[in-house]
Amino acid sequence: MSVTTDELTVAVIGAGGKMGQRVSRNLAHTVGHVFYCESSSAARALLESQGRTVTEVDSAVPASDVVILAVPDIVLGEVSESIVPAMKADSILLTLDPAAAYAGLLAKRADIHCAVAHPCHPSVFLERTTKEEWSDTFGGVAAPQDVVAAMESGDVTKKVEVESIVRAMYAPVVDVHWVTVTQLAVLEPTLVETVVCMISALLKEALDETVNIVGVPETAARAMLFGHIQIALANALRGSNPFSDACLIAMDYGRKAIVREDWKKIFDFEKLDLVIARMLQIDAVTR
Repeated sequence: MSVTTDELTVAVIGAGGKMGQRVSRNLAHTVGHVFYCESSSAARALLESQGRTVTEVDSAVPASDVVILAVPDIVLGEVSESIVPAMKADSILLTLDPAAAYAGLLAKRADIHCAVAHPCHPSVFLERTTKEEWSDTFGGVAAPQDVVAAMESGDVTKKVEVESIVRAMYAPVVDVHWVTVTQLAVLEPTLVETVVCMISALLKEALDETVNIVGVPETAARAMLFGHIQIALANALRGSNPFSDACLIAMDYGRKAIVREDWKKIFDFEKLDLVIARMLQIDAVTR
């Protein structure tokens, strides 16, 4: 079973925002028809300066096969309440982050298919071959990336449609990995934001401490850190070159000095609910 994006009409709600502009740019070249919807006057002017016609939500949503909500997480529930009732039967509501879907904040309709698709961003191990690929750290321009998607409905036809749109709006895409909404919520935020992004910020703090407090020249500190990030990730995640015995001793000291013994509790669903409630600025997840 296959479907081409030429057969689909898509509405991007929040088309003038950061992610809205990213997905709109790609969809403009690959989808049969795209409606660009934006409520902010400044964002509307920006879209028009880019040569995109802004369409009112009331006209775009009922005519679309796929409605993409490219709006901040904290307003997804509210926005969906106004969008879903106007959608045509058997159409698809697509969000870009799993938090609101996991928390049960999105408006529901029995004849509407809800999906979530989040980009993985270009891998640190990607074999980049062009200057454009090296420049594209976020993805969606030149560097290939994977996408993780989830859909509550088991409708195979709609899953194919979602994947075709996902591949278009996040292009170039290597693969689309299908999981459940709950699994996607564990990936984002727990795995990549609670752990990976936090550790990245910690690395920046360590660099600043090395330069500003200890007094190591910044060029030397950056060179040592950036190179060792590369080899440390390759060793730990790919087993490329085992850590030395002395390094393992230092790593053990670092774990005991920095990491809490019970840190893996962040993977408990109770903790996942807690962090998502904080992200969405709600009292609690009531899924």
